[in-house]
Amino acid sequence: QVQLVESGGGLVQPGTSLRLSCAASGTTLEYNAIGWFRQAPGKEREGVSCISSKIGSTYYADFVKGRFNISRDNAKNTMYLQMNSLKPEDTAVYYCATDQGSLYGRNWCLTPTAYHYWGQGSQVTVSS
Repeated sequence: QVQLVESGGGLVQPGTSLRLSCAASGTTLEYNAIGWFRQAPGKEREGVSCISSKIGSTYYADFVKGRFNISRDNAKNTMYLQMNSLKPEDTAVYYCATDQGSLYGRNWCLTPTAYHYWGQGSQVTVSS
């Protein structure tokens, strides 16, 4: 049984940083495609960043490029999203996801329906 448990969300001021964590069990993130997604109220879930496979490409949505960084710690079987220079428009529920395979291509890697396993979601609120 695959489980993803998220932590690290919260309320922060614009311009500051936050790191989300997602610990996995029942699957080995090292061999998987991994991704972070977000959903703001009244909007569809959208891709933020992903890594397409074990040694695959890393992709970012244009609206976070240069500010966010995705990574994984194979020893801890945990993935991370480091978010810097946060803006009020980054406010959303953030979800981690993984799929036991490879997701080739930027569009597919950043598509929510490509992933089978999801975290519970973490609220990130950016406000002064």
